[in-house]
Amino acid sequence: MTLTPDITDTFKERAGELRAKWGWFVALGILMLIVGGVALGNLLIATVASVYLVGIMMLMAGGFEIVHAFGVKTWSGFFGWLLGGLLYAIAGIVAFINPLLAAGVLTLLLAASLIAAGVVRAWIGFKHWNEKGAGWIIAAAIITALAGIVIGIGWPVNSVWVLGMFLAIDMIFQGWASIALGLALKSGAKL
Repeated sequence: MTLTPDITDTFKERAGELRAKWGWFVALGILMLIVGGVALGNLLIATVASVYLVGIMMLMAGGFEIVHAFGVKTWSGFFGWLLGGLLYAIAGIVAFINPLLAAGVLTLLLAASLIAAGVVRAWIGFKHWNEKGAGWIIAAAIITALAGIVIGIGWPVNSVWVLGMFLAIDMIFQGWASIALGLALKSGAKL
């Protein structure tokens, strides 16, 4: 006799709970499709909204680091955490004072991140060239790096719409995924 429940039984219970909520997944998906469509219709507002969201997160992180600094027992640790927290808070404030400047910086960082991610993924794909699916990894890596290059070439002009476009596309894809999951739960398909 074991004291731990069978993992299969636990999974089946969770799947049953999710099946009962299938309509919520579909409703969330429809809502995300609508909001994503609205964001796609006005990319400047979607960009500013995404910058404000990042600004809020930076302000919160900065506040937590400043509070944490006062809990550190050494002066060098105190000043390090305090400086880090102040820099985060200042960056968050800049996002609110000048969202277009912040959008420009974030767009440039996005371009650099996509290029770096594409290069790393391509390297991983080539490293595993003999394995099945490596070509797909390399193809996706090239597309990722090219997206970063295109964004970088268009910078800073494209800074007013790129972040909003990414936000809108993400919401649309998440909406479709949520609808698909809800309908699969309704039909009783295996997840």
